[in-house]
Amino acid sequence: MTGFDLTAILMNPDFGRMLLHGLEMTLVIAAGSWLLAMTLAVLLLIIRLSPSRLADRAVAAYVSYHRNVPTLVQLMLWYFGISSILPEALQYWLSDHGAEAIFAVIALGLCQAAYFSEDLRSGIRSVPAGQSEAARALGHSFFGTMRYVLMPQAFRNALPALINHSVSLFKNSSLAMAIGVAELTHAVKEVENQSFRTFEVYLIATIAYLICSLLIMSAGAALSRQAVLKGER
Repeated sequence: MTGFDLTAILMNPDFGRMLLHGLEMTLVIAAGSWLLAMTLAVLLLIIRLSPSRLADRAVAAYVSYHRNVPTLVQLMLWYFGISSILPEALQYWLSDHGAEAIFAVIALGLCQAAYFSEDLRSGIRSVPAGQSEAARALGHSFFGTMRYVLMPQAFRNALPALINHSVSLFKNSSLAMAIGVAELTHAVKEVENQSFRTFEVYLIATIAYLICSLLIMSAGAALSRQAVLKGER
């Protein structure tokens, strides 16, 4: 084996299937954890905006934990720690249904929710206080004010930060390799071990991650433009 030969990877059907399956798993994990993170982030924001000081402190502690403990450690904690204290029947069920991917989605989603919630919190802080007061004066409840007045503006204000953290979430999906998820980085490692084409296979992975990240950023830029246009109307 001599010289650079990208076709040695691309033209091998077994390697191609492994890489495509790895990319598919990466997208599934990234999408699943993003949905979990965004749903939980909105819930955390609503709780933090409630009058309860205890609830605010609880959310602040949650955010502090997930922002200061390495994501890889959180993945390990969920897969090797929390999974071991679950009921035995549930452990067997998870083992039969891709426990590694499930725990990766949970760990990444819970971790990223802390970042998303702070992005949304910053976005809602930039909304003038008069908006909330006007909504309450018109008869909206707390949740009605949040849903129809504050949250749409908060999302628009927080969109750049949310896009950046969405890209980070996509890239952090590669950490799932550490708990055995057959995502793209794991597949690349397997192909490299079988082909001994280190440069070629990692070049393919680099291009794949770059393209996906640029697509996320492009989609975010399009949403930002639409948000700006709606805000000007």
